[in-house]
Amino acid sequence: METNQLHRGRLIDHIQLVVRDLKVSQHFYTAVLAVLDIPVVETAEDFFWADELVVSSAKSPAALGVLTGRHHLAFQAKDRATVDAFYKTALDHGGQDNGAPGERENYHPGYYAAFVLDPDGNNIEAVFHGEAKRSAPSVVIDF
Repeated sequence: METNQLHRGRLIDHIQLVVRDLKVSQHFYTAVLAVLDIPVVETAEDFFWADELVVSSAKSPAALGVLTGRHHLAFQAKDRATVDAFYKTALDHGGQDNGAPGERENYHPGYYAAFVLDPDGNNIEAVFHGEAKRSAPSVVIDF
């Protein structure tokens, strides 16, 4: 039997986006997630997934033929340079500018983020909250 491993400890267990063109979205997400050190774990004809994110076509049985509405997803970045690289990579892979990298004064001091629209118009963010100490990198679940 294969052993699977999950890294948990955040609020969301997983989220599914149902997209118009799976190949276009896979091209976009594979590139931007690689910048964030998040590997695409599995791909199939009607979906792919990476950690807590599942992206599927409307043909996927779980989608029931319905596209998801507009979402805002924020990915944690390890530093400002990663936010900058995320933004450039997203624009190079079909994303549209929705807020260039920079500090956001409306948030807490040191909140450095970039925003792009993915191929389906979802607002995708990479954020670095500044230097912080974590109690652990993640919670590991083997099953």
